[in-house]
Amino acid sequence: MKLGEVLLNQGLISEDMLSQALEEQKADGERLGATLIRMGFISEDELLQALSKYFGVRSVNLKAKQPNESVLKLLPGDIAAKYMVVPVARFGRKLTLAMLDPQDVTAIEDIKFATGFEIDPVVANIEDIIKIIESHYRVQRIFSDVMFEMDMSDAIGDIDGPGEVQVKERKEEDLSSVVDDSDSGPALKLASKIISDAVAMNVSDVHIEPYENDMRVRYRIDGILHEVMKPPKKLNRALATVIKVMAKLKVEEKRLPQDGRIKARVHNKIIDIRVSTVPTLFGEKVALRVLDRAAIQLNLDLLGFEAETLKCFRRAINTPYGIVLVTGPTGSGKTTTLYSALTELNDPGLNIITAEDPIEYSVGGINQLQVNERIGLTFASALRSYLRQDPNIIMVGEIRDLETAEIAIRASLTGHLVLSTVHTNSAAATITRLTNMDVEPFLIASTLLAVQSQRLLRKVCPKCRKEVEYPDEALIDAGLVPKKVDFKFYRGDGCKHCRGTGYKGRIGAFETMLVTGTIREAILQKASIAEIEKVAVGDGMITLRDSALRKLHDGVTTLEEVIRETKVE
Repeated sequence: MKLGEVLLNQGLISEDMLSQALEEQKADGERLGATLIRMGFISEDELLQALSKYFGVRSVNLKAKQPNESVLKLLPGDIAAKYMVVPVARFGRKLTLAMLDPQDVTAIEDIKFATGFEIDPVVANIEDIIKIIESHYRVQRIFSDVMFEMDMSDAIGDIDGPGEVQVKERKEEDLSSVVDDSDSGPALKLASKIISDAVAMNVSDVHIEPYENDMRVRYRIDGILHEVMKPPKKLNRALATVIKVMAKLKVEEKRLPQDGRIKARVHNKIIDIRVSTVPTLFGEKVALRVLDRAAIQLNLDLLGFEAETLKCFRRAINTPYGIVLVTGPTGSGKTTTLYSALTELNDPGLNIITAEDPIEYSVGGINQLQVNERIGLTFASALRSYLRQDPNIIMVGEIRDLETAEIAIRASLTGHLVLSTVHTNSAAATITRLTNMDVEPFLIASTLLAVQSQRLLRKVCPKCRKEVEYPDEALIDAGLVPKKVDFKFYRGDGCKHCRGTGYKGRIGAFETMLVTGTIREAILQKASIAEIEKVAVGDGMITLRDSALRKLHDGVTTLEEVIRETKVE
């Protein structure tokens, strides 16, 4: 029986309502149930209750209660897409399955055979089922399509179509001739799909990881890793080889780590991909860093600075000489901040040069050098040579040893502005890090202009944002005083726009410590991290936690993100 008949028979809609909805449906092409709900003729709960009564099974509202990742992994994505079903819960050997038609015996038997579970069918809104399949199983479905194509033909085929990967300066024929493996065709198409979809989904990193009996592919989206597919283990060697050929690495070298780059046209734009391979117990692990020049915003005003913090940072980088350091863990946006600063400072009247490992983005008007320690071209040696190049501003990718620190200090003492990064957890901790490198406190005090520490917070998805409440205990644990909380909390409910995560995009939290006279005195006195931080806060520094809390106050991020990325003061 059709949906309209079911609702008519149960007296939930009239003939006139059904006629109007069918006319509306013809115009917009959406499903009848969604049209009836949108037109206000029936609620989603009424629709589910009607279907539950008709089929004689329980109903589940997937908007109110989304299945977790561990349950979704129990059913392969190609099967979920084929039958339009999603697993909701598991109890022992019984798998609860949300379906549009709980009487589809063929689907139930196939899924029972594929998973080994007894199936407990429940009815759910088809729109919600599709959203979950699209957000959680999208890549698995693409992978399934790719593998189907592999079975149909042994030929490598054309991978240079719209939306796929076209590697620059290397023809497809070259790839097929280098990869001497029966799985090279599938691997080549799979590599193309992995890269193409990573770019489409704004992925920052791709991890291809081999294990004893299988392999997995994970995407890092907004700072969090998500497992997106599990290709057959037999493709591991061929897939690693194809990517190594694309990156012009040594194909035969499987015992040592290698690093390379791929420059490719994906979705009609040029993408740089950093490639890293390392040998593991069960094969080569491949990591790809996706660098989309078009997606990056090299503008300090767009990074999320508070007005006071940005004023301090701009004051520091516009000083003619001295050292400005940006600190934070890997993936906290340090490089983007430095490039944004250089873009703002870039002027034909200045000689700006950089030493980087690797060069992530090319900036017009700036001389950039790629460090290569294997041939002796280190940060220190590059800096030493740069001092003979009449520079105004020097950016060093990272200060990681005494030699580099001393040359940077010497450059700042001789009239140059030096920008660089250090790996520490806070602005104040950077002072201790430099002293641990055996840099003399008086040199730090006399050359350091500012230290900026930063983190990236995931932003609440604007499409599915809803107000939430937290118990007082949770607020106290987060360092908040419940009685003083005068703002609303928000969290994403999960939708197609954010692929079910509740988050879309990231924004920075920053603390900029200007090295004032009082801080210089604390450095010379070899003060502790806590003492330096106390002095900096007294001088007006906004801490990382305060910066994050301001974004929480504005409804930009969630309490969970603030707790995850910053410590209680």
